[in-house]
Amino acid sequence: MSARVLVAGVGNVFLGDDGFGVEVARRLQSAGLPKGVRVADFGIRGVHLAYELLDGYQTAILVDATPRGGEPGTVYVIEPERPTGASEHTLLDAHGMEPDAVLSMLEVLGGSDAKVLIVGCEPADVQERIGLSPRVADAVDEAVAVVRELVDAETTGHEPGEGG
Repeated sequence: MSARVLVAGVGNVFLGDDGFGVEVARRLQSAGLPKGVRVADFGIRGVHLAYELLDGYQTAILVDATPRGGEPGTVYVIEPERPTGASEHTLLDAHGMEPDAVLSMLEVLGGSDAKVLIVGCEPADVQERIGLSPRVADAVDEAVAVVRELVDAETTGHEPGEGG
């Protein structure tokens, strides 16, 4: 049986580069990924994503704009630390899509053993507008390739870049 993998595009398409994850998910939906891989655009629906993560996935790959201080368009792969000590107060910001908020909410809802990876891109502009900035738009193809490599590693057991 192949691994169950969720690829979740997150972000707000009305805030420029914050729509990065949504665009990557849109492209991946027709990419012919292996059986057991679900690609979905969660947009700004953090509660929905947290509940989806309770559904028995072995790996969740969240794709999002991720400001880390690098050059705009830089693609990152991050394995976040799982939050501990979350409380019901976490649900007060249930609309937030930041991965740490979703993972905290997940703990409150009962937790998940899924491995979580974030494929992020350094945004250039998150002002109110529709459409990605040129440097972030150029990074979408790289992010699609990175997600495909991670999915392959999770579904075949090979390390990324190992082939096989």
